[in-house]
Amino acid sequence: MTGTDVQKEAEDSGPSGYAAARLRLLTEEARSGPPRRAALAELTDDWLTGLFAAGAEGLRGASLVAVGGYGRGELSPRSDLDLLLLHDGSDIKAVAALADRLWYPVWDLGLDLDHSVRTPAEARKTAGEDLKVQLGLLDARHIAGDLGLTASLRTAVLADWRNQAPKRLPELQELCAERAERQGELQYLLEPDLKEARGGLRDATALRAVAASWLADAPREGLADARRRLLDVRDALHLATGRATDRLALQEQDQVAAELGLLDADTLLRQVYEAARLVSYASDVTWREVGRVLRSRAVRPRLRAMLGGGKPTAERSPLAEGVVEQDGEVVLARAARPERDPVLPLRAAAAAAQAGLPLSLHAVRRLAATVRPLPTPWPAEAREQLVTLLGSGRPTIEVWEALEAEGLITRLLPDWERVRCRPQRNAVHLWTVDRHLIETAVRASEFTRRVSRPDLLLVAALLHDIGKGWPGDHSVAGEIIAKDVAARIGFDRHDVTVVATLVRHHLLLIDTATRRDLEDPATVRSVAEAVGSQGTLELLHALTEADALATGPAAWSSWRGSLVADLVKRVSAVLAGDVPDDPEEAAPTAEQERLALEAAATGSPVLALRAQTEPPAGQEPSGDPEPLGVELLIAVPDQPGVLPAVAGVLAMHRLTVRTAELRSLHLPDGVDGSVLLLDWRVAAEYGSLPQAARLRSDLVRALDGSLDIAGRLAERDAAYPRRRGVVAPAARVSVHPAASRLATVIEVRSQDAPGLLFRIGRALEDASVQVRSAHVSTLGANAVDAFYVTGPEGAPLPGDEAASVARKLEETLRG
Repeated sequence: MTGTDVQKEAEDSGPSGYAAARLRLLTEEARSGPPRRAALAELTDDWLTGLFAAGAEGLRGASLVAVGGYGRGELSPRSDLDLLLLHDGSDIKAVAALADRLWYPVWDLGLDLDHSVRTPAEARKTAGEDLKVQLGLLDARHIAGDLGLTASLRTAVLADWRNQAPKRLPELQELCAERAERQGELQYLLEPDLKEARGGLRDATALRAVAASWLADAPREGLADARRRLLDVRDALHLATGRATDRLALQEQDQVAAELGLLDADTLLRQVYEAARLVSYASDVTWREVGRVLRSRAVRPRLRAMLGGGKPTAERSPLAEGVVEQDGEVVLARAARPERDPVLPLRAAAAAAQAGLPLSLHAVRRLAATVRPLPTPWPAEAREQLVTLLGSGRPTIEVWEALEAEGLITRLLPDWERVRCRPQRNAVHLWTVDRHLIETAVRASEFTRRVSRPDLLLVAALLHDIGKGWPGDHSVAGEIIAKDVAARIGFDRHDVTVVATLVRHHLLLIDTATRRDLEDPATVRSVAEAVGSQGTLELLHALTEADALATGPAAWSSWRGSLVADLVKRVSAVLAGDVPDDPEEAAPTAEQERLALEAAATGSPVLALRAQTEPPAGQEPSGDPEPLGVELLIAVPDQPGVLPAVAGVLAMHRLTVRTAELRSLHLPDGVDGSVLLLDWRVAAEYGSLPQAARLRSDLVRALDGSLDIAGRLAERDAAYPRRRGVVAPAARVSVHPAASRLATVIEVRSQDAPGLLFRIGRALEDASVQVRSAHVSTLGANAVDAFYVTGPEGAPLPGDEAASVARKLEETLRG
């Protein structure tokens, strides 16, 4: 039977004919999705038109209007009929009789009905008082009766909505936020409400309302398809259950998947999550744009008055090379060239997350459309920017989602595709696999002060469940994938092995601590053999806690934490033979010795800047040499204040210190005095590097006291106050008495910031200790610095004095 035949049957047979035609339509296997919803709406229109014609004989000034989902022509099998009987008020009794002739047949068929009888003035008044009524009227569609009456109401309602948008849109946003708080996020729920949860059909309708206001518009790409997919799932759910339900319960997912011709319930959920994620992202972008427009409208009159009627120019503040802040978003600088700068997406993302700001939709789309792929292995800067992004805490999530919405994440990390939107059928897990991985990185960022290699911790957190997209044991599969990914992003062979070990054994500590006898020496030995070193154990301990906290409340407790800590303590004792020896003093290179002799002869600092293209120690060279930054060599006659002076001058010139070493150099026989050698790798925050002569001039002034570094840095901070951005974990300073026999080792783990090394160096100078050597490394946004210090006589500090120095240094960094 054709669609026309079905409609004719409904017209000829009245309510019973409509019911039979409706049933026939819903059981047609050949028709589903949008065609079936449209056909059902058309069939219902014809039936209601017949009812209206029979009941409105002789009545003028009345019309029947479909609103809400029915107004959009989107009738699911068990959808409500949202109807408005509109009239001009001239014959109230006739209208009441007509209403009975319309509503009772609908009720008799057992259909849900949301109905009202109003004049246009009453409809507008109610819409002005009730946002939900106004939203329904935005989709008003004429069914029968006086077309002019319906058209007039539609025109008036749209005009009201646009005129009142500055007031009503914040109200709508609040309504969406309250609903999300109650219902949760559709893209992560195992039993989601397709309509009410965040990212569901209600939010898609809200985006249509925003677009109708002409104030802002949602990103349209893929949005209609996502909405269609959610409606298709709801149709199948209605048919599978025979009920008007929007909740996709576990026991019905297999049947719904079969109704849609999908492989299984996991495939169904993954499609639902993908659609919900797109709607959620579009909502975020749209509401951000609404806020920007409303703020702009609020300040524009004042700015115009101040500027004498001129058009204000949006302020742009630099964040990183090629990246600026504008109107509360991170955008690309005018001079940025994504097609020539493959690191730009990661640099922009890291800058946005560090500043706690969203990436603009335009910027992300431009990057997705024009940026070139990163080479393999990645440049060092790309790896550092990824680590910075992962270590930025909560803001990482929104930035990561923006990159993922435009396909940039799977281009950077192709293996991500297998875990994207993948459900986890475990009541303990709150998130999909991909979101759990990001949540684990966020949790791990809180523990970066606990480990000596925060970069490896953060990357392992990102990859620890990457094997869940493959068959078999996800830890075993994940080890292989993690090894490949870590090598691709540029870690050396040793670091690749550590990351792979962490992924392979990320469940080892929690499983052993909660399921094995820790008093059995064999248990502890087996863990020690699997872990291999103190450094890996430290990382695995932090990863275990981050993973559990990111899973859900049931996965971690103080009891579980104490069991894991006890196991770690026992394993550490077995590995205690790995205590590091005193650092060996490497022989100076010819250039280092030349600079040292010149510094000793002139009594002033000597420095050299050169591009560093050699790979770090332990890393094999690859094809074309890759610039790893700029190496800064400085030789200075031994004197107090060298470390803070050099660090302060570099901070003044906006140079970021990536790695740094300071040591005393033995001069050849016959040369008087001693020289400190500083071998650092630096990079400009943005712009070009300063000239070596300028650096040397400022360093001379800093050492003789004529350059007030602290004052200059304070003035700059006052002129350009740092944004709130990420709330980083507090700095941690610890003493390692067993790390050296010749000096006291003080380790600082802190958030990297301009002038950090200057503050540390000055604090150590104020404590009257001598820095025998220093080993500084910046890993993403984290600084991990070790200082070998002695007292004035050149001996290690007594225990209580070392603890006092560490405590004061920690107070300085937290102040």
